[in-house]
Amino acid sequence: MSFLYRTLFLLFGLVLFAGLLGAGLLAGWAWRVWPTLPSIEVLKDVHLQTPLRVYTRDALLIAEFGEKRRIPLRLDQIPPALVQAALAAEDERFFEHPGVDWQGLVRAGLYLLRTGEKGPGGSTVTMQVARNFFLGREKTYERKLREILLALDIERRLSKDEILELYFNKIFFGHRAYGVGAAAQVYYGRPLDELGLAELAMVAGLPKAPSRFNPITNPQRALQRRNYVLGRMRELDFIDEEAYAAALAAPINAKWHRPKVEVQASYAAEMVRAALEEEMGDEIYVGGYRVYTTIDGARQRAAGLALRGALLEYDRRHGYRGPEQRLDPGEPERHAELLSGVPIVGGLRPALVLEVDGQVVTAHAKGVGEIELPWPALQWARPYIDQNRRGAAPRTPADVVQRGDLIRVRLTEEGWTLSQVPEVEGALVALDPRDGAIVALSGGFDFHHSKFNRATQAQRQPGSSFKPFIYSAAIEHGFTPASFINDAPVVFEDPGLEDVWRPQNYSRKFFGPTRLRVALYKSRNLVSIRLLDATGIAETLEHLGRFGLDVGRLPANLSLAVGSGEVTPLELATGYAVIANGGYRIAPYFIDRVEDPEGIVIRRSQPRRVCRECESAGAPASPDVVDPGGRPAIRSVDARNVWLMHSMMRDVVLRGTARRAQELGRGDLAGKTGTTNDFRDAWFSGFTPRLSATAWVGFDRRRVLGARETGARAALPMWIEFMRHALDGVPEEFLERPEGLVTMRIDPDSGAPAMAGDPDAIFETFRTEYAPAPGMDATARAPRTSESEGEVRERLF
Repeated sequence: MSFLYRTLFLLFGLVLFAGLLGAGLLAGWAWRVWPTLPSIEVLKDVHLQTPLRVYTRDALLIAEFGEKRRIPLRLDQIPPALVQAALAAEDERFFEHPGVDWQGLVRAGLYLLRTGEKGPGGSTVTMQVARNFFLGREKTYERKLREILLALDIERRLSKDEILELYFNKIFFGHRAYGVGAAAQVYYGRPLDELGLAELAMVAGLPKAPSRFNPITNPQRALQRRNYVLGRMRELDFIDEEAYAAALAAPINAKWHRPKVEVQASYAAEMVRAALEEEMGDEIYVGGYRVYTTIDGARQRAAGLALRGALLEYDRRHGYRGPEQRLDPGEPERHAELLSGVPIVGGLRPALVLEVDGQVVTAHAKGVGEIELPWPALQWARPYIDQNRRGAAPRTPADVVQRGDLIRVRLTEEGWTLSQVPEVEGALVALDPRDGAIVALSGGFDFHHSKFNRATQAQRQPGSSFKPFIYSAAIEHGFTPASFINDAPVVFEDPGLEDVWRPQNYSRKFFGPTRLRVALYKSRNLVSIRLLDATGIAETLEHLGRFGLDVGRLPANLSLAVGSGEVTPLELATGYAVIANGGYRIAPYFIDRVEDPEGIVIRRSQPRRVCRECESAGAPASPDVVDPGGRPAIRSVDARNVWLMHSMMRDVVLRGTARRAQELGRGDLAGKTGTTNDFRDAWFSGFTPRLSATAWVGFDRRRVLGARETGARAALPMWIEFMRHALDGVPEEFLERPEGLVTMRIDPDSGAPAMAGDPDAIFETFRTEYAPAPGMDATARAPRTSESEGEVRERLF
């Protein structure tokens, strides 16, 4: 017996010694490690990684940028039921322990001794906060010990409520969601305070293993985890039996919700992202900044619809190119799977043709299910041959589609109709002429289909839409709207080329001496060329710079008169804004202000604004003078010149190539169509004193659009549809007539003052010093060339 006692005593001594030795080593390790632990003070001023959010001027979400979706919440914004669910699942003794639950650690140790494997770590909420803020997720003994020390320090320095708030905002919930606010939006598309008990229990159960218990990717395991959380809540009397039973019976209704974009303005959002990244670096993706752009929500929606509508209409005019693919539909359960990898483009849904029966086509549309296409929805689909030819009109649906065709469909007021993704592209940009704020911008049919921003990056020949700048330069140098220029053939030679340039009018006809006003609204190319020659290329280029145009990119030759240089739609709209606002130079901008997470403005744009009151005091001559509304814009073009150009460009709408715009029923519209050689680019740029907008249509690879695809046919309808909504409720407004102008009756055939009682006389306005005197010959001086055999031969370069 004494041997047994001695043996037990010896074993006890060894265990005690080992325990004391272990405790001593652990204490020594803790003493050594403690100074190397991160400071808990940072938790008192923690900045959670929050994505960049971009909004319209009227606070509608455009886009969100950042790897982590997070919506920080205060503890009083978190439903008590969620707090109870989280504690029931993760740490029921949270309000009792000092940061470490020794009972949990003992259970973890016994599990290790019993199985030889690392199991549940007995982590408390506080320990999870320590791990998520300061440590990694690797399972090592050293990391666990550091976690314990940090948890004890956190509990010593922070209140329980502060620890819970950090936990609920930091923990990862899967699908890029960090924090309970983001989790509610990602899985249920609703704010946290709108979730029911079953949904809150589902959220509370995710942090343990966000991938394994994910209700989207693994609904069965997620259901088991949710029910476990509910069961724990019932055991702890957090909920009663009735609530428990109702929550258990609730179905799994989680699905992935992307950030709720309220306005489609991806091209503008990308401009914001690129600009801020260049200025602030990667901090923009985690700093929780909010950017308010100059984009107007309603006008942006109108721009997107107008652009897509114009491109689809062009596409229909040129015929149906056939299905994107031919597939084997197979069994019904395969239909959704076959379409899963095919994206929706510009609102056009992919659809799989299932049956062609008489006058009706049955198809499975992505995200919708089975739909029917009646015969009228397919009648337009004459086969595409080339840009100028189509095949015979179809007589039955079977002439258009077959079973297994992968097609595109869109929903219209009349129902589902056959469509196709246009190969042609376009852009529409609109800005406020008073300060340059971009209020709408669409750089293509679909940003996710093509991220190339045609509104700001596509440099294309503007064609005749460039002529107003040429005419303004001529007026600056003494021409008047009543000046006559000969509309006659002209040939240009270049010694370095083997060919010559013989510019033509669109009609290929010549009309002889023509008043400038008429030449502009009828878009006479030969008049513009001779006018540029008479004004002088150097003088004209100097004047073009006053509209904000990059003169260095423009050709210094007579082809400039018909828009052979290249500009972007935004540059053209900015130049037209100078005419719209009365002659003031403005710079386009798209960021109004940037706010930090606390709502403090850290950057605000200070654009130059038109301030006519400032001009009366002489302020625009000094860039340093600031009026109450900001920095005043500087006058760049004479007010009388601009008023005359405004008047002449209104005639383009009233009686010229843009007459179709009269359907808007407004008298203050002005603008100019543009079409380039071989119909490669179609433009319309127009304005009122409060809005300057440019529409462009063309192929990215500069293909021919097709015969008769002029600016008036391809681009003007887009502009009209946009302006129909953009100017809704906006009263008509006209430029105030400046001093120094005189209006008189003239003979339309000579430009001279009309004789009294002349029934054919018309009114025209002149700058006072250039008003024609009685008997004066109003015909402009001849071009600086020699003429022979009815043609003018000049050098192009």
